[in-house]
Amino acid sequence: MATITAAMVKDLREKTGVGMMDCKQALNETNGDMDAAVDWLRKKGLSKAAKKAGRVAAEGLIGAVVSGTKGVVIEVNSETDFVARNEQFQGLVKMIAQVALKAGTDVEQIKAAKVGDVTVDRAITDAIATIGENMTLRRAAELSVKDGVVASYVHNAVIDGLGKMGVIVALESTGAKDELATLGRQIAMHVAASNPQALDAAGLDPQVVAREKDVLADKYRQQGKPDAMIEKIVESGLKTYYKEVTLLEQPFIHDSGKTVAQAVKEAEGKVGAPVKIAGFVRYGLGEGIEKQDSDFAAEVAAAAGQN
Repeated sequence: MATITAAMVKDLREKTGVGMMDCKQALNETNGDMDAAVDWLRKKGLSKAAKKAGRVAAEGLIGAVVSGTKGVVIEVNSETDFVARNEQFQGLVKMIAQVALKAGTDVEQIKAAKVGDVTVDRAITDAIATIGENMTLRRAAELSVKDGVVASYVHNAVIDGLGKMGVIVALESTGAKDELATLGRQIAMHVAASNPQALDAAGLDPQVVAREKDVLADKYRQQGKPDAMIEKIVESGLKTYYKEVTLLEQPFIHDSGKTVAQAVKEAEGKVGAPVKIAGFVRYGLGEGIEKQDSDFAAEVAAAAGQN
C-alpha cells in the first residue's frame, strides 16, 4: 500500500480542482497512481464538476428560513436561470439553508457539515456533476433575538422560501408572537422594496456619509455659496439623505404617511409590548458578481461543431 502524502493530494487537487478529501480517497483507491486517480475521479463524475468550477455562476436562488427566534438567508449560485427551476437544485438550496440554521453562517463550516453520510460540499459537487452547471455557496447570514421573532420575505419565490431576493428581519419584543410575525413580514417586504443601507444614521458606513457630505458641499461651493451657508445646507441635505437610506426614517411602503419607526410604534398597541427592530439582512441574487457577456447563438453553434 503506497503512502499517500499531503503533496500528492495537493498535486491531484491542482490538476482536477476536486476537494481534498475526494483527492485523498482517489489516491488511496488507486494505490497512489496519479493518472489512475484522475480517471477514478472522472468515473465518479467529480472531475466533470471540477471542469465547470471556473465558470461564472451569477444566477441561482436565495433561500430564507426562520425558526422562532432565529433566521438565516443564503445565496447559492448557478450559471443559468434555468437551474433555479430544477427541483434537485431547489432541494439542494433548501437543504443548505436548513443546515445553516444549525451550523452557523461561515461558508466553510456549512460546506463541511454533514447531511446523512455526505457533506454539504459533496452534495454540491454531486449536483454539479448531475445537473451540468457550476454551483457555489456564495454567502450566508443569520439574525437571532432572545425574545421576539425573526420574520422573512422572499421576492419572486419559485417555491416557498426560495427566490431571487430574500430578507430576514429580527424584532425584539415580549408581545404577541403572531402580531410580531405579521409586522416582521411587512417590514421585510419594505426592506425588499426600499433597500435601506442601515437601520439608522449611526449604522451607516462613515466613509459613505463623508462622501455624501463632500458631494453636497462641492455642489453648493460651485454655486458660489459662502462656507458658513454651505455647512448648514449640507446638514440639511444629510437629513434628507438619511430619510432615503435608513430603514427607520424611510416612508413605510404599506402606509407612506408614516415612517417605518412610526409604523412600529403604532403596532405596539396590537403587539401589547414595546417593539425594537434588532436588525435586517437583504440578499439580492448575484449582486456584486461581475457577469460575463455571452453570444448565445455563437455558443450553440460552437457546441454543434459549427464555425
